[in-house]
Amino acid sequence: MKKYFVIVGFALSGLAFSSIMHMKSGTDPVPIPPSVQRTGDPETGFTYLTTGDYLKSGIPLSFFRLAFGKGSENYLNRSGENQQIPYDYTAVKASNGELVVAPNCLQCHAQVFDGKLIIGLGNSAADFRQSEKLDPRRAATAERMLRKLDPHKYEAAEPFLRVVKTIGGRLNTQVRGVNIADRLAALLASHRDPTTFKWSDKPLLDVPDEVIPTDVPAWWLLWKKNAMFYNGFGRGDFGRFLMASNLLTVNDTAESREVDGHFNDVLAYIQSLRAPAYPKPLNKALVKEGGILFVENCSKCHGSYGPGGKYPNLLIPETVIGTDSMLFKSNYQSAQFVNWFNNSWFATGDHPARLEPFNGYIAPPLDGVWITAPYLHNGSVPDLETLLNSKERPKYWSRDFDNPQYNYESPGWKYEAKDSAQGTAVYNTTLPGYGNYGHTFGDKLSSRERKAIIEYLKTL
Repeated sequence: MKKYFVIVGFALSGLAFSSIMHMKSGTDPVPIPPSVQRTGDPETGFTYLTTGDYLKSGIPLSFFRLAFGKGSENYLNRSGENQQIPYDYTAVKASNGELVVAPNCLQCHAQVFDGKLIIGLGNSAADFRQSEKLDPRRAATAERMLRKLDPHKYEAAEPFLRVVKTIGGRLNTQVRGVNIADRLAALLASHRDPTTFKWSDKPLLDVPDEVIPTDVPAWWLLWKKNAMFYNGFGRGDFGRFLMASNLLTVNDTAESREVDGHFNDVLAYIQSLRAPAYPKPLNKALVKEGGILFVENCSKCHGSYGPGGKYPNLLIPETVIGTDSMLFKSNYQSAQFVNWFNNSWFATGDHPARLEPFNGYIAPPLDGVWITAPYLHNGSVPDLETLLNSKERPKYWSRDFDNPQYNYESPGWKYEAKDSAQGTAVYNTTLPGYGNYGHTFGDKLSSRERKAIIEYLKTL
């Protein structure tokens, strides 16, 4: 039963609706202009992020306890019912007053690293390979059981269960460790009226079968960015994108407006986050050498750091970056999702959001890059050493998810190269959307130069 009700909310910073809308192309980077953002209170935002009711339906508390038991670690120092609930779930009151347990943003935007919960670190251990995550058959069984045993509890769980029943069988990845945020976003949009958010059991949009994998970017990068998501097409109010997880259980836009009123504070909290410092000794001479090399080879796209550092906010065309294009180019194969969003409630009011597609990817800030393995937008490259030397990237590789070990030198998760795919436990870069090619800029450097740049990157 433990796997029965597991659900993961949006990987909010990875949310995307994509299209084949072709924008300006070529070889020149495209600057992203800034957008005016709402201000808020970080402390209030943290409280709402970890205890708030932005999802108003879930599994009745008593049933959740039967399935999961009590949480062993109160990483967030929460009180009340949340004290004994895993950090990535929250006990909230449903619309009818029943206590339910709903997934929260930390399902995708936090990870336990060396025994500590790092909020803002993308969860690179999530497992979406099995239909048990969101099994529609089990959701239907739960629905029948709740209807019979406790109609009041069923009423509270119904918005959550209907989503699982409808889209749960269409969210499986080919390997472990990648995220389904883009797919989840598209499926939820396809069943929501864009102006009222009313649910439709019948899809209103066509969603292709492909589940395109993403790696969850670190939240602490957002304070520097003028746009959200890997292809930089999230423009306007960031809070609107962040609160889009509300689509999972929302009944109408009246609920969304109430939730939206809190996400200026959530955004303020996220923008207050900073990357964790590298905890191991550094070779100072190598750091100095690497800093010079970084300025010469990397800073044009990724920015400069330290006092007076600047981040340029550049979109890099496909013709330059050369990485797997499926996310930005083939992700749903239609303009319909962009149109849905840009004509939806999200694009209304005095702080609207909008989508502007681009044929390429944003060159992200590199703060805390040492801890954000695996690399590239699809998590296809296991460590920084192979990111800077494409010839050494493994075609097939695996890592230990049960007892994860981090290689602080590379840096990245310790992995083992394989001779073949060997099922879904091995990352298979030959699959569509899982390619590890592109970003070959480090290939021209010597081994010594790459080592020096990596040592410098550990300081960011």
